[in-house]
Amino acid sequence: MYKNSKHTVLFPLLLAAGVVLGLVLGQYLGRNTTTSQLKGMLSRMALPNNKLSYTLSLIENQYVDSVSMDSLAEHVIPLLVKELDPHSVYIPAAEMQALNEPLEGEFDGIGVVFNMATDTVIVLNVIPQGPSDKAGVKAGDRIVEIGDSLVAGRKIPQNNVVKMLRGPRGTTVRLGLERQGISDLVEVEVVRGVIPIRSIESAFRIADGVGYVKLGQFARTTFDEFRKALASLRAEGVTKLIFDLRGNSGGFLDQAIAVANEFLHEGQLIVYTEDRRHEQLREYADGKGSAQNMEVVVLIDEGSASSSEILAGALQDNDRGTIIGRRSFGKGLVQRQIPYSDGSALRLTTARYYTPTGRSIQKPYTIGDDADYEEDLWNRYRNNEFFSADSIHFADSLKRVTPGGKVVYGGGGIMPDVFIPADTTDVTKYFVEVAGRNILYRYTIEYADRHREALNAVKTIDELQALLDSDKTLVDDFVRYAARKGVAPCYGDIARSRRLIEAQLRAYIGRNTKLEDNGFYANIYPVDNVVVRAIGILKEENEND
Repeated sequence: MYKNSKHTVLFPLLLAAGVVLGLVLGQYLGRNTTTSQLKGMLSRMALPNNKLSYTLSLIENQYVDSVSMDSLAEHVIPLLVKELDPHSVYIPAAEMQALNEPLEGEFDGIGVVFNMATDTVIVLNVIPQGPSDKAGVKAGDRIVEIGDSLVAGRKIPQNNVVKMLRGPRGTTVRLGLERQGISDLVEVEVVRGVIPIRSIESAFRIADGVGYVKLGQFARTTFDEFRKALASLRAEGVTKLIFDLRGNSGGFLDQAIAVANEFLHEGQLIVYTEDRRHEQLREYADGKGSAQNMEVVVLIDEGSASSSEILAGALQDNDRGTIIGRRSFGKGLVQRQIPYSDGSALRLTTARYYTPTGRSIQKPYTIGDDADYEEDLWNRYRNNEFFSADSIHFADSLKRVTPGGKVVYGGGGIMPDVFIPADTTDVTKYFVEVAGRNILYRYTIEYADRHREALNAVKTIDELQALLDSDKTLVDDFVRYAARKGVAPCYGDIARSRRLIEAQLRAYIGRNTKLEDNGFYANIYPVDNVVVRAIGILKEENEND
């Protein structure tokens, strides 16, 4: 009879024990593996302890009445997102196109700039080589009919007129136009096409050797627009730049990085982002920027946010240029737009961004309390921050120092190097009345009608200024016009506000030319104390060279 040895008995026992131990250890150690985490997540979703998924499942499968889950989601998702930070937002499908168009840099339409100061659609400008220009539409035309619909004299909301004029590229819309000197209605057929939306609102030589660029937002086309504007200004002898970011609420992060790269030297940090896992993504200048040695002054205010602050912070922290104006908005959060299958989207905050010195400029907020967050600007006004830099206080813990030794602060926007208070010196009761009741603007529309031929002939800012300078009775004629519209003259107020009134009249008239916003900003800047100071700073730098 065969007898088991000691080893033959112990070996199977040890093997079995090893297997059991391995299984136990494997289960314990495997808790943190990706597979294990995924299994855990799926099991939790299947069990009632995931209350949200479980509740939605109960409603869908057991509720007494039939419920549209899509409709329910439209109500539930905004409520969920509202419990996050102030910049995470749900965008319904119906709103997506309107929100994306300015950022994408184009839309389908007929290519006119129009106004409805009264109940008439007045064409202010026609985009050169655009669909309307090719069809023969002219500045000063009144659009009386769109298709078979009468639009003149019916007080149709401007948004409805926009919807009637826009449409898929390649489609045709008939316009019935009233034109000065022509008794009959002028009929044209316009084939809709792609209309560019410019993110750079204005770019022109504002003084000897000084260029001015007004950037409205960071759209898909911003960097290309900026490079072209800069090249055009250089051709006019511009060597210094005023970069106006006031009122620019942001846009695409990559465009802000690309523009900042134009000014910074190789290896200089532009910005870095950090997500919930503390993973960082750092962006550095590549040394290929075309404006690395150009003197620059950047203008900011409380309306400058997000990508505007990234650009301003990058230049400030690298001791590059001078930031002037008022404290910026204070948005230091990065959103990713995540689409849904129905055309809606979730803009979800996925990271924080930091300026090169390590500043987070995000202003404080309380989760779920959007009302307090939105009142921040009003609180700044009440605290006199728009008028005095001494009213603005930062905690010492937020202090950073740039390589050049300049002290900067995080925690609530970009504080400019040079604070310029809001200027209300020339604002009088009379000015508020004529501006607030839109009388000032309506006068410029009628003025443009009376001088349409001369205004249409204007090609340069110098020609515009010469034309406006030749009218010595502009303000006096406006005062008589305002009196006919119900605002009696107050000559003390008029004398005090005269410079402001004249600048605004000239600016709006200038916008009624082919120069568009260049005509506006070229005439408004003399009463803009921030721009005037920027010109002074650049001239001082030139004298000190």
